[in-house]
Amino acid sequence: MLFALTEEQELLRKTVRSIAEERIAPRAGEIDRTGEFPWDVFEVLKRNDLLGLHVPETYGGSGADSISYSIYIEEIARVCASSSLIPGVNKLGSMPILIAGSEEQRTRYLGEVARGEAMVSYCLTEPESGSDAGAMKTTARRTGDGWVLNGTKRFITNAGISRYYIVYAKTNPDAGTRGISAFVVHADDPGFEVGKHEEKMGIRGSTTAEVIFTECAIPADRLIGEEGQGFKIAMQALDQTRLTIGAQAVGIAQGAYDFARGYAKERQQFGQPIAGFQAVQFMLADMAMRIEAARLLTYQASAMADARHPDLGLHSAYAKCFASDTAMSVTTDAVQVLGGYGYIGEYPVERMMRDAKITQIYEGTNQIQRVVIARKILS
Repeated sequence: MLFALTEEQELLRKTVRSIAEERIAPRAGEIDRTGEFPWDVFEVLKRNDLLGLHVPETYGGSGADSISYSIYIEEIARVCASSSLIPGVNKLGSMPILIAGSEEQRTRYLGEVARGEAMVSYCLTEPESGSDAGAMKTTARRTGDGWVLNGTKRFITNAGISRYYIVYAKTNPDAGTRGISAFVVHADDPGFEVGKHEEKMGIRGSTTAEVIFTECAIPADRLIGEEGQGFKIAMQALDQTRLTIGAQAVGIAQGAYDFARGYAKERQQFGQPIAGFQAVQFMLADMAMRIEAARLLTYQASAMADARHPDLGLHSAYAKCFASDTAMSVTTDAVQVLGGYGYIGEYPVERMMRDAKITQIYEGTNQIQRVVIARKILS
């Protein structure tokens, strides 16, 4: 398939790259060192009307297509993976509302996201329920005028930062995945609590923590879609947003490659730049090929998302799995190209290598992606 980006998409890349290089890149190292959420980056994205890029115009956003959103994520991740999770998580949290939310829910929550007034987190994983979502223990029981939630969610991105949380809970514990429903929980709801914050290897500027529900009472209109549709909604959302992880991985890989290539052209050994040695040339050539292949897989899956193609799940798995494996291999090779300097925090490839690892794990491990692919190609 031949991709020719539109003028608007090329302009978006140029615009976001300029913002990222001027306003985000100089902060990336400090964001990683402090592990603090980059509110200044959030404000930069807000001022440039980029927080609602994925939100339909009806609800106050830009209504950008999925390829444009992938470009957006890619260009931010190229300089700072932590910052790329600001729009990445907002889309993940918004998708269940876009997919199955009521008109009132869409108007309220998507509008606030588009205006930069709120962020939305996605709460699926639990201490004993990761890839096996059906094993979740969080419950929601009916009351006279709403629902009461009990349970704990783990590894929730932007927990304590977001105002809203899309929470998956069992409304019928005996029905397996068919007994899961989706809800919107507010940070100020009684019984909602942010628990332990995780100390992470990478993406340190994106907070990750537990969220705990103890007799957390919410009104009936917080149910998304119908009771028992939660698992289906969760999987449909992930099919869409795994593309953002593919794009994030492409961006991380591109940033590491760009730095390693520049370093190789300047670093002198044995009387010449190390880029003159075939061993280094072949490493850089392999890095460039893998990045381009990962980018094309991601853009193709993005186009399929907009077309509502029935094979989106398969191609989303292709993109996420290949791109994240590429990010890990490229960043590892980038460290190798820099030699001892690559292992030192003064140079960004060390951070990029740590950031790359999570792309192979979250939003479905790459082992799960291979299960999805195998089932599809063998059916």
